[in-house]
Amino acid sequence: MTAIGRTSTAPDVVDVVALGESMVTFLPSRPGRLADVPAFERAIGGAESNVTCVLAAAGHSTRWVGRVGADGFGDHLVEAIGAYGVDVRAVRRDPARPTGIYFRTAGDRATDAHEVAYYRAGSAASAMSVDTMDLDAIRSGRVLHLSGITPALSADCLDLTRELTTRRPGRPLVSFDVNHRPGLWRDAGHGHGPEVLLDLARGADLVFVGDDEARDAWGLGGPEAVRAALPEPELLVVKQGASGATAFHGTDATYVPALHVDVVAAVGAGDAFAAGFLSATLRGKPVRERLRHGHLMAAAALTVPGDLATPPARGHADRLAALDDTAWGRLRLGPGWTQDVRGADEEVRTP
Repeated sequence: MTAIGRTSTAPDVVDVVALGESMVTFLPSRPGRLADVPAFERAIGGAESNVTCVLAAAGHSTRWVGRVGADGFGDHLVEAIGAYGVDVRAVRRDPARPTGIYFRTAGDRATDAHEVAYYRAGSAASAMSVDTMDLDAIRSGRVLHLSGITPALSADCLDLTRELTTRRPGRPLVSFDVNHRPGLWRDAGHGHGPEVLLDLARGADLVFVGDDEARDAWGLGGPEAVRAALPEPELLVVKQGASGATAFHGTDATYVPALHVDVVAAVGAGDAFAAGFLSATLRGKPVRERLRHGHLMAAAALTVPGDLATPPARGHADRLAALDDTAWGRLRLGPGWTQDVRGADEEVRTP
């Protein structure tokens, strides 16, 4: 398997750099329609910054590169993401554009009752471009993690993503989470989302895509059909929801079933899965264990109310990822499992 990215020991080289928009998230104080919720709590949200936060909490060196307004919300994002141990020195501040924000209901995102209200049009992040961002900082990781949200924000953001996914000697390993958001592309006016995302994914080394979004965006059914449409990436991970995930390395396919999880909130699992897979990739784990670490990180996110969870200790995660198939299938994880090593082990021994 191809070695990952750069071997330089220069102090500015980190394990993972992620580029993308982070927004201030307002979480409801109680269930119900947005019209009925009297108060909200402030948090942070953003696919790429979520990945860096989880990886930093898991012991990796990470850098988030983005653009926020020169406002209080921008201050909050930089401080909150930096508090996870993420390097935020390459984040740019925009004096003319605001930081994006959004509000959401407490319900499961998969239900019709779930509401999200975004206020991101014309945000500072939409002004990210080849000219306004530090390309050296963006390329300063062993891995560069991107998502399909960024190119939807503006034509300049699309050009920047195309530049970063262009294959050239010496670039980092490029990880791309498709993250197809039809609503963003519907209003974009600078390209047809499914076609753009397929083209960008072909330029990446590692691609994450849900089988549901591959079906909705490209009309593809099943992991094999996705691989046939995306033969270029060395590694392709097709997430199959609660059933599991399939990874293709070249022509070899590896399927690992998902864990049984007592779900608290179905948010943040996709970003956590990517972080777990990347963590195991950086550590040279085989593909099967990379998928298992993805599932474990996703389980950590699913068993807490918000998008970000404390990951399991590395040794604990390694022990669980090394279980035989029978023991893996018996695992059932609930709230607090990342701290309760004994409880998780007892669950493994349950007949």
